[in-house]
Amino acid sequence: MEAVRYHGPNEALTLETIPIPTSSDLSPNEVIIRVEASALCHTELHFADGTLNLGVAPITLGHEAVGVITAVGSDVPPSRIGQRVINYYYVGCTTCRWCKRNEEQLCPNLKAEHGFITDGGLAGYIRTPSKNAVVLPDSLEFVDAAPIGCGVTTAVHAAKMGRVDSTHDECALVYGCNGVGFGLVQLLKNVYKMKTVGVVARSEEKRKRAIELGADFVVDGTDSSSVAAAVREKTGGEGVDVLFECVGTRDTLDSCVGWVGALGRRGRLVLVGYHQGEEHEFRCHPIPMIVYEQTVVGSVGATLEDLKEAVQYVGEGKIRTVVDSVISLDKFQDGLDRIKSCDCVGKIVCLPCHGRR
Repeated sequence: MEAVRYHGPNEALTLETIPIPTSSDLSPNEVIIRVEASALCHTELHFADGTLNLGVAPITLGHEAVGVITAVGSDVPPSRIGQRVINYYYVGCTTCRWCKRNEEQLCPNLKAEHGFITDGGLAGYIRTPSKNAVVLPDSLEFVDAAPIGCGVTTAVHAAKMGRVDSTHDECALVYGCNGVGFGLVQLLKNVYKMKTVGVVARSEEKRKRAIELGADFVVDGTDSSSVAAAVREKTGGEGVDVLFECVGTRDTLDSCVGWVGALGRRGRLVLVGYHQGEEHEFRCHPIPMIVYEQTVVGSVGATLEDLKEAVQYVGEGKIRTVVDSVISLDKFQDGLDRIKSCDCVGKIVCLPCHGRR
């Protein structure tokens, strides 16, 4: 099968032919998924440019894969064969305190993490524990389901980390809007019923799409130095109660905090995006944060329960994934180039070519 392979930081990603996993490769609790669609993520670019270097290579990238179960281990009911599923990409050690709390994304001794330290879903097939293969609604097309795996699940988890509360007429801001951002807008409006949700984006098309998906106001993020003032104006000078920072550059982070930053009193800043290098370190003076009683929290990945919730929300129509385009797996680099240049509105989804072995 063809797979997108990573060989180390600052090395070109390549499309290679590797063996298809077989039943003999399976542990008793595992299944094999024939991948029908897999979404590209900025994470793949982070691997390519060295931002992420987890010390494991070569591996197959991709952590947003959906497909059909074709084989099962000896402890898995044969009835699972043929099920349409989405893969949860964390496999915890099962014994640490985080795994016991069902928060495998924080496990310090991961057995696997598909697309990060273990072969992922930008390929024809993927091997995974049975419990990680979450059933999809029959009504959901594979192309529309693939972006759930990171874009929507990350939004679901970030909202929990941000302690979103719709009972106090709070205002939320999504800074940087594409895969995760579009998911956040819909989650905050349609699930949490937040009164006011704003979006900061450089692209006019993305701002228009955010409004279509329910955003109450948008701000042009082209000049990050003007963002805080624009957000304050939109919020009556108060700033926002919870801010999801999905970009992670020094300029965007700077506009969030400080005496007149976009974040208001007792605001919660949720860090989702990141960039490489000291020039993008998050730095702020503590006095405004102390006086305003603000909180900063990171949000990484999602739990298995977050994925199940995300699938439910999309199945119920509360969240719609936004797909920019669909390409064949052998065109993956074209897709990544478009992500790098911010030339896409929504996710780019790859289709494996199962005819080529």
